[in-house]
Amino acid sequence: MNKSTQFNKLKKQILKINLPFQNTAHNLVLGRGNLNAQILLLGEAPGKNEDLQGLPFVGNAGKFLDQLLSSVNLTEADIFISNIAFYRPPKNRQPTKKELAEFLPFVKQLIQLIDPKIIVLLGRTPLSLFLPEQKISEVHGKAKKINWNNKELFILPLFHPAAALYMRNLKPVLEKDFKEIRKII
Repeated sequence: MNKSTQFNKLKKQILKINLPFQNTAHNLVLGRGNLNAQILLLGEAPGKNEDLQGLPFVGNAGKFLDQLLSSVNLTEADIFISNIAFYRPPKNRQPTKKELAEFLPFVKQLIQLIDPKIIVLLGRTPLSLFLPEQKISEVHGKAKKINWNNKELFILPLFHPAAALYMRNLKPVLEKDFKEIRKII
């Protein structure tokens, strides 16, 4: 079964299950990009624009993310992007650990399907999935080799693009940290 068929099967499976925020969201936001990408980017959860369009990172943070990708000569054809929660939380609040745990089996399936060489963790919430004891302010821009499902891959924690839109001093930090992606691949 090819990856596109597997992705659609996963999407149908998720739609049949009652997951957090499903009843208040407009759309399932599973991901976009190249299913064969070596780079998987994971954010926290869809925002308003993402929820309305059913695609991740299409708002202002997405536009900034596109600029960051372009700055290291990457396009949507080079990456796959998703979140660790696939539905928009009410009032755009941060998902709880319990809520995120309900998405985790599907996040794992998505990672297995994409089979990336590097997972870029956009913000502290995705970081908590892989390195729960770490703080994004301490580990941002530092790639780490991990074992995931008996396969070695890299994780690269970065500040979330939206954080750089609210705190302008993070923009040059994020631009610098983004260059680490090229060093890994």
